[in-house]
Amino acid sequence: MRTALSIAGSDSSGGAGIQADLKTFQAHGVYGMTAITAVTVQNTQKVYDIQEMRPEIVHGQIACLFDDLAIHAVKIGMVASVPLIEAIAAGLVRQPCPPVVLDPVMISKSGYALLRPEAQEALVRRLFPLAEVVTPNIFEAEKLAGAPIRNLAEMRAAARAIRDLGAAKVVVKGGHLGGPEAIDVVYDGTDFRELAQARCATPHTHGTGCTFSSAIAANLALGRPFFESVAAAKTYITGAVRHALALGRGHGPTHHFYDLYRRAGLNPAP
Repeated sequence: MRTALSIAGSDSSGGAGIQADLKTFQAHGVYGMTAITAVTVQNTQKVYDIQEMRPEIVHGQIACLFDDLAIHAVKIGMVASVPLIEAIAAGLVRQPCPPVVLDPVMISKSGYALLRPEAQEALVRRLFPLAEVVTPNIFEAEKLAGAPIRNLAEMRAAARAIRDLGAAKVVVKGGHLGGPEAIDVVYDGTDFRELAQARCATPHTHGTGCTFSSAIAANLALGRPFFESVAAAKTYITGAVRHALALGRGHGPTHHFYDLYRRAGLNPAP
């Protein structure tokens, strides 16, 4: 069975972080494992607090899994501090590493800072060179590229700039750009492709970034090529958002198993 490792924070509401990653891996027929970087206090409305794991514990989780199991892809999510970034880099660099998908999580939907300012440089310096693909949203891409993004041409320019920081490939997610379609710019260092899907009119988008990046990792773990993996992940996240669950008083989660529910003739209880 193909496997994938998520190195990320825990979301107590179950819609994002490692919980979203494990659901996404399972929905793709990939066995998921985790190295937990932090425990968050959050629900569908906001992030209230974060407790980081000790760096040696994060490193140990990664090392013991690679010592025991074949790992076919790695997804990295929330890593808030320099010591955690250093621990992850040390855990991965000593391995014959599979494809790494890095989601540079910087700020929560409710505005809680998830990456300390001094950690951005370490993220780029230590983890970008290990990444097969980096998946920033518009706001993260603006920070990384150091320039505003208002259109597709500026998304392409940002993708070039982010690749120049050390990542092999880049997906700039256009969901926050507005318009009738959500358009992502995909760049492999040579060619650009644009992936467009009709925008879903729903407030229930908690965990979309985590889910999309872990779907890319799952498809890479299954041996699919880069552009095919990103296109399949785009289709998957669009369906998960279209069938999102209206849970909680804030932004509900996407429905990670929507296709399995459809094929089994199940509907989520109201």
